[in-house]
Amino acid sequence: MKMIVGLGNPGKKYERTRHNVGFMVVDELSFRYQMPWKKSKFNGMTSSIVVNGEKMLLVKPLTFMNLSGECVRPLMDYYDISVDDVMIIYDDLDLPTGKIRLRQKGSAGGHNGMKSLIQHLKTQDFNRIRVGVDRPANGDIINYVLGDFPKSEQADIIDAIKKSADAVEAWSNKGFAEVMNQFN
Repeated sequence: MKMIVGLGNPGKKYERTRHNVGFMVVDELSFRYQMPWKKSKFNGMTSSIVVNGEKMLLVKPLTFMNLSGECVRPLMDYYDISVDDVMIIYDDLDLPTGKIRLRQKGSAGGHNGMKSLIQHLKTQDFNRIRVGVDRPANGDIINYVLGDFPKSEQADIIDAIKKSADAVEAWSNKGFAEVMNQFN
């Protein structure tokens, strides 16, 4: 089984914000396969899908972004999922809005959700999809990532969400390196 984790913050207030693109991607996958979300005992929401015969556990941590690892690590342990079978999807200020980049390892890059995951997984070597949200012109990062996408960016972000979901589906029957070559 593979685990696909979308990072974000729970609650209506954050639902459409830049910081929640990870949630948006796993929501897209849940919608495609018509599988409902269930509350897990590990402070997260989960949904199970089967893609090309591969079972995938979709996860939305409810710990808020900065504590994401507190949900992900116990779920990995409970389902006996290795770090090689985990993919994290999150927002990235260093990519233009709508651009996606797949990587197999890397630092947190200042992203607090990734810092928590690296701390709890005890490695930086895990699969990830970075979804570009661009940087704010005024430098106010907190209000920017907790703000909604303007209408002018909505088509780009919808396209990035769909491409990210397509990349997850491709990972069901291809190696991650091959998926990186296809989608980067």
